[in-house]
Amino acid sequence: MNNLEHPILELLAPAGDMERLRMAVNYGADAVYLAGASFGMRAFAGNFSNEELFEAVRYCHDRKVRCHVTINTMPRNDEIVHLPQWLETLEEAGVDAVIVADLGAFTLAGKYAPHVQRHISTQASIANYETARAWHDLGADRVILARELSLDEVAEIRAKTSPQLEIEAFAHGAMCVSYSGRCLLSNYMTGRDSNRGACAQPCRYQYYLMEEKRPGEYFPVFEDEKGTYIMNSRDMCMIDHVQELYDVGLNSLKIEGRAKSAYYAAIVTGAYRHVIDDVKAGRPVDPVWRDEVEKVSHRHYSTGFWFGQPGQYYESSRYLRDWQVCAIVQDCDESGLATLSLRNKFRAGDQLELVGPDSKPIVLTAPVMTELDGTALEEPRHPQMLFRMQLPCKVKPLSILRRAVDLSAK
Repeated sequence: MNNLEHPILELLAPAGDMERLRMAVNYGADAVYLAGASFGMRAFAGNFSNEELFEAVRYCHDRKVRCHVTINTMPRNDEIVHLPQWLETLEEAGVDAVIVADLGAFTLAGKYAPHVQRHISTQASIANYETARAWHDLGADRVILARELSLDEVAEIRAKTSPQLEIEAFAHGAMCVSYSGRCLLSNYMTGRDSNRGACAQPCRYQYYLMEEKRPGEYFPVFEDEKGTYIMNSRDMCMIDHVQELYDVGLNSLKIEGRAKSAYYAAIVTGAYRHVIDDVKAGRPVDPVWRDEVEKVSHRHYSTGFWFGQPGQYYESSRYLRDWQVCAIVQDCDESGLATLSLRNKFRAGDQLELVGPDSKPIVLTAPVMTELDGTALEEPRHPQMLFRMQLPCKVKPLSILRRAVDLSAK
């Protein structure tokens, strides 16, 4: 394992593919977690081929960022036979940790990837200090706690376990109606196994009641007067409570979202990075970073189970989408003249925001742009096309140009 420095409170960000990994790393992650083509709980994220895995580890380690790989499915006989070869690949690549939920996978990881740390996934539903101790006694370096725990319960687990056992917990992202992600509803309704990375999220569907002798006559199911999304969970957002997470003694604060966009990986990672740095330095937290997590696609927020029941949102399961990425900065000179890559259409005169790895959002009006040959350009039109634009100041590559637009489903 690479001897990379462990921060006091590690910020662990999701990386569904190389684009999302680069965003997470450049926006301040101390570590990223990703998956290969199998054994990961997000089968529909981009994920990494063997060649991309080696590239990802090099990219992270060159920037002193740790790289964790998920092996957190519950593999069947015909799947686990292939696990030793995959573990040997992770060992060769220099991966820092594997995230496992299955005891057999845990044991194989110790044998076939002996220099890789073993972290116990939230899928293992660790909800008490005795279970955490047991995993540590077996050789686990870290436990990722069940998401159903309160702050007081986490504090007790930390107090009653060895300081050598690292503790990680989720602080932001989607929540699941089932216990720590263990659910058979998707299997039953769609044949897609939620415990092997292919959940169809049927808990987000709208349900009605039908009486056996009245086929075709549907009755709405109301938990209260607001609606029928009886299993729809809110997203977790703990950015207002990083101080409490820091004080409770967590080693790692985790952001959910390997299946989410590169924009999500950048903005949420950057927001938590700045808040963690403010908390560590004893500075007042700048409220701009709380505003940033509202500018990614999300469901209505709660604080999860950290301070009691999170409650549900019954009106719909739709995401809130109020911002759209227009372009990504490729390079920028001292004067602010930048080369950008188009993501979504916009034109000169539009009101935009510019945000980067180390910069707060800057409001600007889009000027007339130019093509690379200097031809004036009112509106870049082709996806991924490169163009030049004068920005208000110099910014880093991978800075994001965005605009307010309501993309929420109606």
